[in-house]
Amino acid sequence: MNDDQEQITLVDENGNEELYDVLFTFESDDFGKSYILIYPAGKSEDEEVDIQAYALPADDDPANPSGGDLQLIESDDEWDMVESVLNTFLADGTIDPNAGKQG
Repeated sequence: MNDDQEQITLVDENGNEELYDVLFTFESDDFGKSYILIYPAGKSEDEEVDIQAYALPADDDPANPSGGDLQLIESDDEWDMVESVLNTFLADGTIDPNAGKQG
């Protein structure tokens, strides 16, 4: 992802829009999906934020997400993999290309 902060807008079931900053996106070969991690826009660097993760639509490019309906992550195995990638990113600021691999 580039240094320019990317943002997306989520619309809830009531039609309310909220702006989010994109932390990063990544692909998992094991699950055959791409994922996006986001947090509410306008938070300062030292402020604790609630990071949310979603699966991107099947035809969306993780390097340049174009939008659409984000998918909820429903399996424990997927959550474990996403948490592993996030923890690696938070620990050293990089994405481990093997973090999404199982076994």
